[in-house]
Amino acid sequence: MKHFYLFSIILAIVLVTSYIDAFTRTDFPEDFLFGAATSAYQWEGAVDEDGRTPSVWDTSSHCHNGSNGDIACDGYHKYKEDVKLMANMGLEAFRFSISWTRLIPNGRGPINPKGLLFYKNLIKELRSHGIEPHVTLYHYDLPQSLEDEYGGWINRKIIEDFTGFADVCFREFGDDVKLWTTINEATIFAFAFYGEGIKFGHCSPTKYINCSTGNSCMETYIAGHNMLLAHASASSLYKLKYKSKQRGSIGLSIFALGLSPYTNSKDDEIATERAKAFLFGWMLKPLVYGDYPDEMKRILGSRLPVFSEEESEQVKGSSDFVGIIHYTTVYVTNRPAPYIFPSSTNKGFFTDMGAYIISAGNSSSFEFDATPWGLEGILEHLKQSYNNPPIYILENGTPMKHDSMLQDTPRVEYIQAYIGAMLNAIKNGSDMRGYFVWSLIDLYEITVGYTTSFGMYYVNFSDPGRKRSPKLSAFWYSGFLKGTIDVAKDITQLQSNFSAGSSSL
Repeated sequence: MKHFYLFSIILAIVLVTSYIDAFTRTDFPEDFLFGAATSAYQWEGAVDEDGRTPSVWDTSSHCHNGSNGDIACDGYHKYKEDVKLMANMGLEAFRFSISWTRLIPNGRGPINPKGLLFYKNLIKELRSHGIEPHVTLYHYDLPQSLEDEYGGWINRKIIEDFTGFADVCFREFGDDVKLWTTINEATIFAFAFYGEGIKFGHCSPTKYINCSTGNSCMETYIAGHNMLLAHASASSLYKLKYKSKQRGSIGLSIFALGLSPYTNSKDDEIATERAKAFLFGWMLKPLVYGDYPDEMKRILGSRLPVFSEEESEQVKGSSDFVGIIHYTTVYVTNRPAPYIFPSSTNKGFFTDMGAYIISAGNSSSFEFDATPWGLEGILEHLKQSYNNPPIYILENGTPMKHDSMLQDTPRVEYIQAYIGAMLNAIKNGSDMRGYFVWSLIDLYEITVGYTTSFGMYYVNFSDPGRKRSPKLSAFWYSGFLKGTIDVAKDITQLQSNFSAGSSSL
């Protein structure tokens, strides 16, 4: 097994180098969108300004006595500056989320006029610079009032409240927004926050985790079920009430690890297929075929909720596209092995899956090793198994320790490799529509706060003005989009120009 693992690492290195062949922006379809991404709580700050009320993210961040998003990047006040950075880079699209409690402070009921104005102004600013807004409705910031009232995503009441929130967004912003994602990475949201108890979810009490509420073996799948129903409800509303006039598209996003057998044994191959059913099919099979994978139904039995005939029909076909959140690839084995997920003291979901997850890269590194062959594998699997749906890569990037180092060469190499992999997938017939780097600028991150970051712009969080400074990755991405650099060449020259201060966006 050790020899096989060593061979896999060598193969990964060889495959990464194969993505450095020449490609340009013009090799991609003309209507393909290249952009960057953020989310409301991680970017906006201004958590108690102009009528915004707490979400579960606010509550959790303050309960843990760690860093928080009270100020974050101060995007609420600096959005015009950030849009100018995007325009200078040549970004074609920007993905951001709506803070539910900034727009509707009580979760339902009256709209906050100042919150409404902020998002209208942001969208107008993007449009005026030729940047397509891609809006995520829900990026984990559930109104605390709804969590207190009925427990959030484990209660079917969330379906009506989420649909009401979506209705306001469609009505107020839909004339200028053509791309909507309902729920961010619904898979990991369900199993990490309602099974593992990360940050602002629920979990079962164990000797390792002190949870006051939760039932991991049930709530993971109840929350996931309600997310699918809420997505389908919002999608149905959009298509019935707004789509004919606004002509937009609506989709759901999932967290998608690249999955590869740890050995060439039959057991590991079967375990990998089970992992695909749980990590991909859990959400995608209902969206495409109207029901959960047979493997999940067999393993989970009565713990897996059941769609009524009407619900099945509503969920089926409710996504115009699939949003993919992808960062890295893992190996899958049928035998006990170390987990990739650091919060895995409660392993319920993975025990159900009957597969063990091993990192394909250097787990001691701050960065994700580039494994672009894993992304190609995901895209090929979705093409073959789910009728080749339109796909946006909504997040892709690598973290590095947050400091003043602007020469983020590993990030440049990472992004370059994945863009090359994506082009290969397009040539092989995948219906790719867009790619978003996570993230535009350094953000407040869910589990690490401000210690590591993904941004193409450095943010000085010690500076009250939150000064932004471009990293090497910003110059590279801009040069790729504008066609001013040769991506086939070594980046040494770009580094030299960057160090000399002679490069400009």
